[in-house]
Amino acid sequence: MRIASVRQGVVPISSAIANAYIDFSKMTASVVAITVEDGAGKRATGYGFNSNGRYAQPGLLAERFIPRLEACTEGELTAADGSLDVAGAWAAMMRNEKPGGHGERSVAVGVLDMALWDAAAKLEDKPLWRLLADRFRDGEADESAWIYAAGGYYYPGKGVDALVEEMKRYLGLGYTTVKMKIGGAPGTPIRDALKEDLARIEAVLKLLDGDGSRLAVDVNGRFGLHAALAYGAAFEPLKLRWYEEPLDPLDYATHATLAEHYAPPLATGENLFSMQDARNLIRHGGLRPDRDILQFDPALSYGLVEYLRTLDMLARHGWSPRRCVPHGGHQFALNIAVGLGLGGNESYPEVFAPFGGFASDTPVVDGRIRMPEVPGIGFEAKNDLWAVLKDL
Repeated sequence: MRIASVRQGVVPISSAIANAYIDFSKMTASVVAITVEDGAGKRATGYGFNSNGRYAQPGLLAERFIPRLEACTEGELTAADGSLDVAGAWAAMMRNEKPGGHGERSVAVGVLDMALWDAAAKLEDKPLWRLLADRFRDGEADESAWIYAAGGYYYPGKGVDALVEEMKRYLGLGYTTVKMKIGGAPGTPIRDALKEDLARIEAVLKLLDGDGSRLAVDVNGRFGLHAALAYGAAFEPLKLRWYEEPLDPLDYATHATLAEHYAPPLATGENLFSMQDARNLIRHGGLRPDRDILQFDPALSYGLVEYLRTLDMLARHGWSPRRCVPHGGHQFALNIAVGLGLGGNESYPEVFAPFGGFASDTPVVDGRIRMPEVPGIGFEAKNDLWAVLKDL
């Protein structure tokens, strides 16, 4: 095996939407293309990009991680069975990196890891989900994945009626569960902000026939403990699917306090970028393995090589992979969900184009989606995304 070429670019994914913490007016994404030759006349190009919510990483890619990848030896790239050794390439990319500091470098490495797995599956002429099932689950892949529609972002001039119409569109696409943003009134007294958010939530619940299990709400880490508890007390009778990231993602002790008082499901983890971060959450965050949801995003957290370590850690702490529902709404995490038996995957039907969403001719039926038989991750089957990636 050898790396024949690595190319990178930066693509804008800016929009006027906002969550409770940030807007997306300047958001960008890194995209890469890695061509691998197996030494026997076969070559494949894998593609990767970073998830929404983190900016492009052209500097880290160009200065550290791409040169290390290009310098990989045949031995570092070749597994014992002759396949592409993504873990070997990952170790080479992380050479001379100190422990800790799991910030933006986890995004840069995750971009390259995604492309390497895409190439690895293409070299074996398999969809990535099938390759993962063959390697890690004795060939057992899920028939389909549960997915939910994430939206409900704040937008200039967007009121309750527009929010309900948005959610109605998602139901029309075949989704059965939706997620909306809350907590977007900074500086407003908690009582007034909660009243506003409850009105928005109740309008969506009416659309869902009052079934709170079909609605999740997302704070994006905006609240302190007082606000999180006040909102939690109001949410408990609603029996929501989950209450997502109400607190700073690294404030494990405060999260544990909230979990003591809020019995229904909590969800968090999208802003944790390493196995060690995930382990600290499990050890100290008060999460309950029978109900809570873990949202670690492989594309933001050093890629699938690190995600496999995270899943192993979770198993040793009594957590099922079914409690994992990755953030990001991208095809990479969807392949992982199907191949490794996760609990599902996020989806962005209307935002973060062209990176959000799945293969163009793959419908959502009763809140689930089946994977196409396309080698690799399947980017070539997503028309708008392929139009961007093929230029690399």
